[in-house]
Amino acid sequence: MERRDFLKQAAVTAAAVATASQMNAATKTPSNPIPRRTLGRTGEQLSIIGFGGIVVMNETTGEASNIVAEAVDRGINYFDVAPSYGNAQERLGPALAPYRAKSFVACKTDGRMKDDSRADLEESLRLLKTDHVDLYQFHALTKMADLDRVLGPGGAIETMEAAKKEGKIRFIGFSVHSAETAVAAMDRYNFDTILFPVNWVLFTQAGFGPQILKKAQEKKVGILALKGMAKTVWAADQKQNHPQPKCWYQPAAFPDEASLGLRWTLSHPITAAIPPGDERYFRLAMDVAQNFRPLGVDEEQGLLKGGQGVEPIFHLGNDA
Repeated sequence: MERRDFLKQAAVTAAAVATASQMNAATKTPSNPIPRRTLGRTGEQLSIIGFGGIVVMNETTGEASNIVAEAVDRGINYFDVAPSYGNAQERLGPALAPYRAKSFVACKTDGRMKDDSRADLEESLRLLKTDHVDLYQFHALTKMADLDRVLGPGGAIETMEAAKKEGKIRFIGFSVHSAETAVAAMDRYNFDTILFPVNWVLFTQAGFGPQILKKAQEKKVGILALKGMAKTVWAADQKQNHPQPKCWYQPAAFPDEASLGLRWTLSHPITAAIPPGDERYFRLAMDVAQNFRPLGVDEEQGLLKGGQGVEPIFHLGNDA
């Protein structure tokens, strides 16, 4: 066999082995899998930890494939991404392709009107290499003016409802950083899900979150949580140069405080929590989830004591 024919055959064999490995990972049942919970009235069962697309942002295609495969192998089936997460969609699409059939994919739009949200959706479907997303969300509905626009004439809700009829999305939700807007949104539209911060510092130091959680439970809206491992804002001299480039906020201390913070969040009536995009924190979150147990009284008291006087990352009435 000539050298070039040998190399060609070797490449074909390697590709076949890689494909077979992905197929095996896509079908096997993980040992000690991450638990799942029901997503509101949708009936969907999601892993209690979600894979935030920022984890693969700016990673190589090989690195992205490896971390996605690891997550699936450990029982994660909930993946969340957005156009504003740099090249995360571009990286996540190919990496998730072997597992798409058994994954719940959530995406977002920053578009507030019909046309720009439609453009976001079509581009996301292209980059994610799928014909539909399971959950499509208004991204960061922070201001009441944003809510008025998306639900008003010519607003992005028209895109979502049309896309649902077309089979391009299955459920409609929103993410939010304002308690006022969150409550108003759930009163004004029959959303399937809400994605918002459920965090011990925010609940205790800012009073931010309990009212959203209560309204979501009343409306039977599926509750997805952000910032379970967050703690505070970066100091002024660290905002542009800090050790976690994928975290705009300062996460809880690794690993003990971060683990307690996530367990605090998971001890609330939520379906799933999305940890920071930092790979170390994401892997820690999978460890916590695989062996999850609610916080004990002493553990909670210790965690809350460490949050006293800490500057929250959001405040009530925060509309920025």
